[in-house]
Amino acid sequence: MVEVREVLTKKERRIFAAFHAKMYQKVPQAIPDLIVDEYGNFDPKKNPAYDYCSVKQFLAYKEGKCVGRIAGIISHAANQKWDTKRIRFTRVDFIDDREVSTALFKAVEDWGRREGLKEIHGPIGFCDMDQEGMLIDGYKEPGMFITIYNYPYYLEHLNELGFIKDTDWVEYKVYLPKTSDERLDKISNAVLRKFNITLIEPKSRVEFKPYIKKILELLNITYKELYGTVEITEAQINKYYNQFILLINPEYVKLLVDEKDELVGFGLAMPSLNGAVKKSNGRLLPLGWYRMIRASYAKAEVLDLYLIGVIPQMQNKGLTAVLMNSMTNSAKKNGVKYAETGPELETNHQVQALWKHYEVEQHKRRRCFIKKL
Repeated sequence: MVEVREVLTKKERRIFAAFHAKMYQKVPQAIPDLIVDEYGNFDPKKNPAYDYCSVKQFLAYKEGKCVGRIAGIISHAANQKWDTKRIRFTRVDFIDDREVSTALFKAVEDWGRREGLKEIHGPIGFCDMDQEGMLIDGYKEPGMFITIYNYPYYLEHLNELGFIKDTDWVEYKVYLPKTSDERLDKISNAVLRKFNITLIEPKSRVEFKPYIKKILELLNITYKELYGTVEITEAQINKYYNQFILLINPEYVKLLVDEKDELVGFGLAMPSLNGAVKKSNGRLLPLGWYRMIRASYAKAEVLDLYLIGVIPQMQNKGLTAVLMNSMTNSAKKNGVKYAETGPELETNHQVQALWKHYEVEQHKRRRCFIKKL
């Protein structure tokens, strides 16, 4: 007999936040969430997304043991923007037991029906800065700090529960060229001259700090039409700024500004944090923060590509190639062997065109599912 309980107490919130890290502790490919961040993400006082989202968390118990979790999010902003009546599911984990997965999804679906909603989709979080997409291919590949890892049996459970594909994201390994290509440097310089754009390659946190909030603001413009996105608020921008500022390595911040010093494009990457986060199992204390900050400035063989964007009126003019060329030069100097992209919509051909100058391997795929209520 499975019992599903809504998360209401601090103890239950702690269990929910730590569930994934505990469940996947012995899986080498799984990179845990930062437990303190996950706890805060479901605190209305700490997460500004609650200004436009209604949220419920659930835990499943069987024979006295916690065996699964799920959260439901009604993003009123997303439903208004995209003219939908959907409830999102997120942070879904469960043992390989059909009774458990059925009970967890029923809790979210029943809530959605009570609210008059017509569809459930996910996994998708509060906004586009949140984790999204269930892994459906590439289980033997190491995950990323910003992505979800799950067992292969999750896909079987969702298929049996009547979920179907809504969209897919793909991820790539991008191998760095062994030799320099001066032609790309010349092309980059020509593009910058043609459009009177300056490439800024910060040497210290002091140099890039004034631009971080501008990067987050620019996300609202560059990612506006991507699947499921909602504009992040000023309060959310401040949240992400404070959350990540100490981890950002200036060598992998690339900025494009116009003659008025207005930001028109950016690229942001980071040496892989996988080892540091895994070793601490998602906990910042006692040494988790130290390991992560140290890893973000260390020489690493793997570079995680997080964000890249150019304002719409300057797209398809070669500026993204300028950003990638600069990132490539920094990575080669530091001994990086390959870069891992974050999830890219399979229909985002503009981003995937960036990799035509590189040897690439499409090695992971993740999916957002949908189901009628």
